[in-house]
Amino acid sequence: MNKNRLLPFLGAAVALAVLPLLLQGVGEAWVRILDTALLYILLALGLNIVVGFAGLLDLGYIAFAAVGAYLFALLASPHLAENLPAVAALFPDGLHTPIWLALPLGAGLAALAGVMLGAPTLKLRGDYLAIVTLGFGEIIRVFMNNLDAPVNITNGPKGINAIEPFRVGPINLGEPWHIGSFTLPPVTLHYYLFLGIVILAVIVCMRLHDSRLGRAWMAIREDEVAAKAMGLNTRNLKLLAFGLGATFGGVSGVLFASFQGFVSPESFSLQESILVVAMVVLGGLGHIPGVILGAFLLAALPEVLRHVAGPLQAMTDGRLDAAILRQLLVAVAMIGIMLARPRGLWPAPAHEDRLIPDEAALKEGQA
Repeated sequence: MNKNRLLPFLGAAVALAVLPLLLQGVGEAWVRILDTALLYILLALGLNIVVGFAGLLDLGYIAFAAVGAYLFALLASPHLAENLPAVAALFPDGLHTPIWLALPLGAGLAALAGVMLGAPTLKLRGDYLAIVTLGFGEIIRVFMNNLDAPVNITNGPKGINAIEPFRVGPINLGEPWHIGSFTLPPVTLHYYLFLGIVILAVIVCMRLHDSRLGRAWMAIREDEVAAKAMGLNTRNLKLLAFGLGATFGGVSGVLFASFQGFVSPESFSLQESILVVAMVVLGGLGHIPGVILGAFLLAALPEVLRHVAGPLQAMTDGRLDAAILRQLLVAVAMIGIMLARPRGLWPAPAHEDRLIPDEAALKEGQA
């Protein structure tokens, strides 16, 4: 890495490390907003593989987060032991799944669900694919909502609580960590865990984007018939895109369950799927920095607008509902941004969208 890139990189690393320490002095709620934004960034990076790289419109993506979240909820809470005598007999002290086992299990099960979704939709594109994936997401949510009888697996609409927080070595992320006279609250500890996983996800996405696999996905995105005529196995490539994208969703779901300590079907509604799609489109379809920017803005903007909606509600003597007003402001902001920046806030440079580098890119590489 040359000096021109090293200094901004080190500056960004120091800023990301210090940011929660500064915000926790103002209030832990701001650090919690950062934690939530990091979880949405992880979701958006995964969906970007499916939608941005491979061009497969997926409106049921949040279902993979639900798979990961419920898997960890069942493996790290007393719910199964309380409702299934066989589990209570096998694990009298309860299931206490560690982080190094929960994350691969959540990622693997979500990847399997992604392949199962992709298999019957290989011949679909555009609106038809969107409708099928939307239906898949709703099936998963309804399934979680009703699997409480005759055997109580998911506890239905009441959800599963008492989920244990992660332990990373001797550190329990659910309790404050004292370093001398300095204390790191749980939200700050979760921030560092989420940040590390998001950085790893960004590296994986960048390697995928620059690899032959990424180029093959982009060829399918641009013209599937031409890609197939050139000898690409579009079936396997699509299944791989669905599986890898779902992996990110599963990991995000596991982290969400541990962070909140509670999961319910309402956390994985269609509105959440649409929100993640909006993050990818708003930031810049297929462009990793743009997707991160879009996810951060849409995750943080409603919380920031909360401080605007309150005074507006007071000006109308409470006749306007603050929550609805906040949604209206978010919608207006999104419409304005999309009118001004139709390709997204931070779209990919023109040469990154092309399968054959343009002359400017070649000259830059030779220099």
